[in-house]
Amino acid sequence: MFMNISHFFPPRRILMGPGPSDVNPQVLAAQAKPTIGHLDPLFIGLMDEIKTLLQYAFQTENKLTMAVSAPGSAGMETCFVNLVEPGDKVVVCINGVFGQRMAENVKRCGGVPVVIEQKWGRAVDPQQVEDTLKANADAKFLAFVHAETSTGALSDAKTLCAIAKQHGCLSIVDAVTSLGGVELRVDEWGIDAIYSGSQKCLSCVPGLSPVSFSDAAVEKIKARKTPVQSWFLDQSLVMSYWSGEGKRSYHHTAPVNALYALHESLVLLQQEGLENSWARHQKMHLQLRDGLDKLGLELVVPEAERLPQLNNIYIPEGIDDASVRKHLLEEYNLEIGAGLGDFAGKTWRIGLMGYGARSENVALCLATLSNVLK
Repeated sequence: MFMNISHFFPPRRILMGPGPSDVNPQVLAAQAKPTIGHLDPLFIGLMDEIKTLLQYAFQTENKLTMAVSAPGSAGMETCFVNLVEPGDKVVVCINGVFGQRMAENVKRCGGVPVVIEQKWGRAVDPQQVEDTLKANADAKFLAFVHAETSTGALSDAKTLCAIAKQHGCLSIVDAVTSLGGVELRVDEWGIDAIYSGSQKCLSCVPGLSPVSFSDAAVEKIKARKTPVQSWFLDQSLVMSYWSGEGKRSYHHTAPVNALYALHESLVLLQQEGLENSWARHQKMHLQLRDGLDKLGLELVVPEAERLPQLNNIYIPEGIDDASVRKHLLEEYNLEIGAGLGDFAGKTWRIGLMGYGARSENVALCLATLSNVLK
């Protein structure tokens, strides 16, 4: 059959939704460099640099630190399938969509989820975690979302991981939206397994998931009595490709050009400085917050628990959610996100992530919202 399909030329959107975020032009240019083999000695050297740069971004010296060749959801699954065995009890904190996905991962691993339900739009309550771990002394893991993308709530990972340690649990942390955007210190806070995504505050192209495992987590993986449920995500196999002196063993064909892009985005993060990046995201959030207040728009999350790079705001009464987002996209090339889960149809999510966390983006978003709401 003849098909009249031509080349695809996407418009240049301004991405201020929950992700993907705007990609720095230098990162896009890096991805367009010539493809080389995934076992080429030059590419192996690049992988080593990516590992070092990820250790900086995570603030860790974990040897098992790498980028999974798949998006953040695969990073989540990587942590769970490698650590959780059938019958393992896992305390899972749910304060949004991605906590729910953690619980689903536990079930599919044959684990036993003990769920702590929190109000959507609020941080995880450390006291509830303490009480639940006391009541479940046989729990082996505590799993929670550091930065809940569906609600804009930021939880106290340092305190939660300390509680897990006190009760002999390993921690599994979702940092998909927090890495590079807010304070995150893997080693200092005692995080055991953590995963993120390339398309949020790192401002890289979608499709890669940075992960890191502590020595204690690695020992748990080595001591497994059952095989890891996923061959592709089995860290004992993948790490023979990502580490080791000299020749690396073949595991899969890595997304070479996407890893060029990740390398460039991490170099840019290093050049800016991690703490400077955290401060920039907070500054842009405050600019947006002040502007939203003047427009009479209310943020969902209490100030002390807000995630600066993901701002969840209530839709004013009488305003049609979809038509406003459609108008912003078609008239201004500006994308903002719809509410998710419990907030579907009730809120908009405005992202200020990575390269997109700039004053001109904040100003444009506020001006266009003002025009549309009038």
